[in-house]
Amino acid sequence: MGSLFIPNKSRATGTWTRLGDEVLPQSGMCVTCLDGCPGYCEIGKSAYRGPEAIYPVPFGEITAGAQKDFPVDFSHFNITGSITGHHQKEYDLFTNACIETKMGRDGGLKLRIPIICTGLGSTKIAQTHFESLGSGAAICGTGIVLGENVAAMDDDSTITDGNVTNSPELVRRFKSFKDNQKDGYGFIAIQANQEDWRLGVLPYSLEKLGADAVELKWGQGAKNIGGEVKLTSIEKAIRLKKLGYVVIPDPEDALTQQAFKNGTIKGFERHTRICAIPDAMSRAFDGFMNNVQHLRDAGAKYVFLKTGSYRPSDLARAIKFASWARIDVLTIDGSGGGTGMSPWRMMNEWGLPTVYIAALTYEYCKRLADRGEYVPDIVLAGGLVSEDHIYKSFALLSPFIKAVGMSRSTICAAMVGNTIGKAVAEGKVPKPVSEYGSSTDQIFYYSQKVKDRFGNIPTGAIGMYSYYQRLATGLRQLMAGSRRWSVNDITRDDIFTLTREATDITGITYIMDYDKEQAERVLDA
Repeated sequence: MGSLFIPNKSRATGTWTRLGDEVLPQSGMCVTCLDGCPGYCEIGKSAYRGPEAIYPVPFGEITAGAQKDFPVDFSHFNITGSITGHHQKEYDLFTNACIETKMGRDGGLKLRIPIICTGLGSTKIAQTHFESLGSGAAICGTGIVLGENVAAMDDDSTITDGNVTNSPELVRRFKSFKDNQKDGYGFIAIQANQEDWRLGVLPYSLEKLGADAVELKWGQGAKNIGGEVKLTSIEKAIRLKKLGYVVIPDPEDALTQQAFKNGTIKGFERHTRICAIPDAMSRAFDGFMNNVQHLRDAGAKYVFLKTGSYRPSDLARAIKFASWARIDVLTIDGSGGGTGMSPWRMMNEWGLPTVYIAALTYEYCKRLADRGEYVPDIVLAGGLVSEDHIYKSFALLSPFIKAVGMSRSTICAAMVGNTIGKAVAEGKVPKPVSEYGSSTDQIFYYSQKVKDRFGNIPTGAIGMYSYYQRLATGLRQLMAGSRRWSVNDITRDDIFTLTREATDITGITYIMDYDKEQAERVLDA
């Protein structure tokens, strides 16, 4: 394993060690801990800021991803290439490779590019950039999932008899996608955890906002606890506590209020309750089936489930329950990806990394399929950022996968687009961006094309569109090189491993064993 992640210090938490890299491998403490050091490391920061040292900083301005170098990741696989294959004229150019997919039991959710931006919930970073992300998904013809706790965090929401009856923030987010959708491609789904379920967010979104799909949430890859955000308003902290959220420290406590007033406490953490599925299969099954039926009765045409990188038996439970309930789409989020806010050490030290969970997912789905049981469409997420990640994900999970989840990288593209747009407006275009010009039409490769077809949209959406077009072009190139002209034709034989360990984990053939018999036949001909 590499040394990317060193315990007790990280730029993510704004900490470092006095002796640099001269630290103990397991603890990350300096070889000599000096009396008189003001506390640069995470232990030191914890001594004066307590639980605040758990989280990446600065909150609301960053997303964070796990830094741990897992023993096996996507770099341990290479994509095959071949000189043999189709010779029809229509396949002369890689641009003819088809990367469109369809999702759902009836194939009614169409994607121009097999990407979903998953679970953009109540974090400040998602709220700030959702107009770009929603309109960007629409013009790209891809999927976007509106994440948990948004309605409750909306200060202008109306809650009547315990149920949401109006949420301007949800309206704004849905509108950003629906107003820009073209030709029926792409979709917007609404996700709910137990707090959203209690507040009736999904029925409201189906009836009033026109949600294309709804998603039950069991978890995510970045953490194994409920959703959490930072709050800087004590009034909001008190309001959310009264709605049933866990708020730390207690905003109604007199000592806490005084500490907030004098500036010792800068803010609060809002937590959702931890999701729990009953151990007894019969009870868990009944509850899950009732929830799914409730959503379908409320008008849901497509029902999704999202699960995190829990233990293998929980992954099996998610797949089996999705099969029983005939869930349309199951999103499986591996460890190693990103988040708007999660505990830093938890992101690095818990759960099944993406390659490992993909291998188990294939094994479990194949077991059901071989018995003739229903298998939902699979979406794989967890630190995916590039076209080769998309290709390798489709290969690892063929034929069950229909798309990949990319949230943190998508947010990155939107943030950069918005930053450049703001810089252009202020006449302060930074290097190296200024090398391409001083206007948006000069700087953004696809600016004029997007404006001509979709009108005036945020520069963040142009950034997202540009990034997705790069992914689409790169994916087509990789497909053409391996003579796969539809993304749905990619198989497990289209990649090989570079290490025996990767083969042991995934069952993909080791490079030195790949094509061995075929090569011998050629040589002996």
